[in-house]
Amino acid sequence: MTIKIIFMGTIDFSATVLAGLLTDGRYEVLAVCTQPDRKIGRKQILTSTPVKELALKYEIPVYQPEKLSRSEEMTEMMRLGAEGIVTAAFGQFLPSKLLDSVKFAVNVHGSLLPWGRGGAPIQRAIMAGHKEIGVTIIEMVKAMDAGRMLGQKSIPVLDNDNAGSMFEKLAIVGRDLLLEVLPNYLSGDLIPEVQDENQVVITPNIAPEEEIIDWTKSATEILNLVRGLAPAPGAYTLLNGQRFKIYDASVVEGKGAPGELVDKTKTSVKIGTGKGLLELKKVQPFGKTQMSVIDYLNGVGRELKVGDKFGK
Repeated sequence: MTIKIIFMGTIDFSATVLAGLLTDGRYEVLAVCTQPDRKIGRKQILTSTPVKELALKYEIPVYQPEKLSRSEEMTEMMRLGAEGIVTAAFGQFLPSKLLDSVKFAVNVHGSLLPWGRGGAPIQRAIMAGHKEIGVTIIEMVKAMDAGRMLGQKSIPVLDNDNAGSMFEKLAIVGRDLLLEVLPNYLSGDLIPEVQDENQVVITPNIAPEEEIIDWTKSATEILNLVRGLAPAPGAYTLLNGQRFKIYDASVVEGKGAPGELVDKTKTSVKIGTGKGLLELKKVQPFGKTQMSVIDYLNGVGRELKVGDKFGK
């Protein structure tokens, strides 16, 4: 006997979890709820979410309310006869009325709760220099990410990882963990664990001002910011008054005034920080696409010279 569920999610992380449910014979996905199509990029092309694209491939009904609460879409979903709801990076709160209409509702959350409640736990864990990041399966409650925990699993953050690579890895971890713990939870063989409220750390969405590089910080702190904001939205500084994004870099030994270009070769740019040097690897000058620092130095970066200041 299959368990009938509604899935709610938006990004690639969500689609990976949904794919696991769709290929597991124990579950029947009656419908998918995702964010509305948005205009993306310079050409403002109307784009569907990864979850919608996957649902359409499987011919599953898709609901896209701008806001769930009091929406016709929510009313329709409540009439489908679903036993439960599974969410993963959906991007909206679920109204109590909706939660009360099903027997269970669980969320696949990308952090080791109670650390990391909120919209940007993976990014902020990297920005904070965490060596491990994980996924927690929790019961859905009205308060943000505050439900009882059904299971957790962590993986190491490698030196070459950024937010994008960790999202990909943790999506697989979350998919597998959900499929592992959900049957035991539904059968009553798993006792959920209450979160320790004294250990709660909130990780809100990234504010625009947090994308700006502060060169007085250490090279390690700046590198963590770069990695935490890659591939999007990207950490940036100013160069000759124009936005200059940095997507990949490394920490090297040396000293230099914060923001000052202290060493330049045909293949390397090293910038001073509050402690150590930051060597650039992948950048995006204003008005250009992402490129390796070598391509940059062979192009618009040829005019750079030692002593130039980043951050102005």
